[in-house]
Amino acid sequence: MNTHTISHLMRFEFSLFPLRVPSRPSHALSLSSPTLDPHHLLRETLSRLPTQPSLSHILQAHARLVVLGLASSRAAAARLLLAAAAAAVVAAAPAALVYARAVFASIDRPTAFAANNLIRCFARSRTASREALAFYSRARRLGVPSNNYTFPFLLQACSVAPALLREGAQVHAHAVRLGLDGDLYVRNALIHFYGSCGEITSSRRVFDEWPRSRDVVTWNAILAGYARSGRMSAAEEVFDEMPQRDVISWSTMIMGYVQNGILEKGLRLFREMTRRGLMVNEAILVTALSASAQLGLLENGQFIHDTVRKVNFPITMALGTALVDMYAKCGCIAISRRLFDDLPQRDVFAWNAMICGLAIHGLAKETLELFQQFIGEGLRPTNVTFVGVLNACSRAGLVTEGRNFFKSMVEEYNIEPEVEHYGCMVDLLGRAGLVPEALELIEGMSTPPDPVLWGTLLGACKMHGLIDLGVTIGNKLIELEPTHDGHYVLLASIYARGRKWEDVSKVRRLMVDRGTNKVAGWSLIEAYGCVHKFVAGDKEHKDCFGIYKRLEMVDRRLAEAGYSPDVSSVLHDIGDEEKVHVIKEHSERLAIAFGLMVTEVSKPIRIVKNLRVCGDCHEFSKMVTKVLGREIIVRDGSRFHHFMEGKCSCLDYW
Repeated sequence: MNTHTISHLMRFEFSLFPLRVPSRPSHALSLSSPTLDPHHLLRETLSRLPTQPSLSHILQAHARLVVLGLASSRAAAARLLLAAAAAAVVAAAPAALVYARAVFASIDRPTAFAANNLIRCFARSRTASREALAFYSRARRLGVPSNNYTFPFLLQACSVAPALLREGAQVHAHAVRLGLDGDLYVRNALIHFYGSCGEITSSRRVFDEWPRSRDVVTWNAILAGYARSGRMSAAEEVFDEMPQRDVISWSTMIMGYVQNGILEKGLRLFREMTRRGLMVNEAILVTALSASAQLGLLENGQFIHDTVRKVNFPITMALGTALVDMYAKCGCIAISRRLFDDLPQRDVFAWNAMICGLAIHGLAKETLELFQQFIGEGLRPTNVTFVGVLNACSRAGLVTEGRNFFKSMVEEYNIEPEVEHYGCMVDLLGRAGLVPEALELIEGMSTPPDPVLWGTLLGACKMHGLIDLGVTIGNKLIELEPTHDGHYVLLASIYARGRKWEDVSKVRRLMVDRGTNKVAGWSLIEAYGCVHKFVAGDKEHKDCFGIYKRLEMVDRRLAEAGYSPDVSSVLHDIGDEEKVHVIKEHSERLAIAFGLMVTEVSKPIRIVKNLRVCGDCHEFSKMVTKVLGREIIVRDGSRFHHFMEGKCSCLDYW
């Protein structure tokens, strides 16, 4: 190492390592004295480094070794490289790599240990993965030895991106050539590498080669590969066959279910894990809360929160944000806000969760006030922040405010509008009857508009009775996405609005000819720890008879109070009496009837729908709260509706 580097290191020899240099030069010290044993001094110096050292810490340790005359030893350099590998995962990773290269270059006859630690530095820096492979190639030419620890680090570097699949396969071939492919650590790294690159067949082949030499890491690696590739049935088989499971095994399955949209299974497995007394970690808790938030199932979310309290798990920013998001999406916006206000620290993700949570509940005033507080804290909004703000404006019909926020997002914060932002603006303008302006906004986009935007505009045409424009947009959507059932349904609705029943029939025949069918609407409700799902006209539920009897009673009470069904949303050319029957069996009404049977009077009936609530079911829900004195909270495919005393929080604007 040159004089400039040494002098640079010497400047860091303070604070962490107080200088205790003997009066005579270090090279003249008697190394026979136990207190001045070089191995002891080396161990003492390096033992003071934290588990996850910064580069500054390492430089201070190196400076002390220079002062003590120990920096030139191979052991010292190798240990410093080990520390640099740990530092490569923190913010100073590029500088740590420069330092690691310099330390390795100073070693005379480097060992495999030193070389492996430099490879580890490269592997842990996501921007220097290829350098690990280039260094390994040079080291082999220079005669630097390799061992079974070399290949896991190389394969870790190749796992960063599928683009390095070919290089990883070459590493595999080299391990075979050196006779190290049977080593447990190498095989585990190979299974993980192929799984990370989406090559699950190759991953399974390595897994099957040595069936009698596996540990829990081996099983976890193949389990993660299946989960990552979306093959959850195969993952379930592996999970069931595992001779031993650890927390990683359980968390891999839970995350696999949630990431692949199998949310209820993920939540059931979380409950099973806690029932067995296994220790939870932050990743599992955040994942389970995410599943509850996506489903809108409060009881599951509360169970997870209770688990957090039971094990006294610290509320980190990630966990706190997940709790805020869960309660907001499960209809408990007041609890969500209280948790947010109590967070000791809040990053932009926490603010975004709260802003978006308020928006989906239609609390526009509170959303915009929180956004101003967010700006006042000196934080910079992201694209997600503006999705929440624009969504709030859309829910409340704040056209002027929405236009201003959209403009400031682009001009003040240099955020390029994305489909979600355009969607909010088109929805805002369309609801307000400004369909021509919404159309102009779509046609002025720099990128081709998403079919979702055209669908939103088509919905506005239906709302305001713009039949001709609606038919034009509907036919355009069918051309763009001929297999998307929603476009046919909306176009049929437009024709039905104009009482063009022959055209409605043509659209429905076209759906059948092209093999598309309307997505069935469903409603979920929790009761006694179970999730109950209803579809229109459902006769499968075990309490079916009681549900329909309760619904008949509700219909009589509402009719006596003056309620009459609005059948305009039924798209069939059938008699009004038949349309009333169709309306009465909508999934939401069945869920409400069941909720009246099983939910305590003092508690709200909570329902989650996959589609936007229809106009008559919305009116029906309001009447139930007025006549029967019950509170109903519905999360539909668009927003939350809080029904109470004959009114809805959306003010009939949804």
